[in-house]
Amino acid sequence: MANTTTTTTTAGSSIVSAQGRTVINDAVVAKVAGIAAREVPGVFALGGGAARAFGAIREAINATDLGQGISVEVGETQVAADVTIVAEYPVALQKVAADVRTAITQAIEQIVGLQVTEVNVTINDVHLPSDDDEDGQEARVQ
Repeated sequence: MANTTTTTTTAGSSIVSAQGRTVINDAVVAKVAGIAAREVPGVFALGGGAARAFGAIREAINATDLGQGISVEVGETQVAADVTIVAEYPVALQKVAADVRTAITQAIEQIVGLQVTEVNVTINDVHLPSDDDEDGQEARVQ
């Protein structure tokens, strides 16, 4: 493998080798983390209330933001990530948080090639199966 040097740019991580330079934008790292988090069993959605509301509008026009609910700080060789999730009820919240950390760490290290220093998980809501049922019910008063 050729010698490589990693430097930080305002756009993200930049890797320079004898063949050229590769720049990985922060948004790409956030998207990789978002995809990994969504695949974890027990995760219903990503993001806080406002982010999910905007996400519902984006989904209505087929423009899903896979980085929603993810914030990353990308350095020369390392990444720190913050993720906000809505968990399914009745999953064990500590387990789903640990599984999200593991999934994000593995995805970033394998796909992006940067070391993950920390993944902070915030669970801001729990989705109840009855929440979906209420959407289809008629109003009790008219």
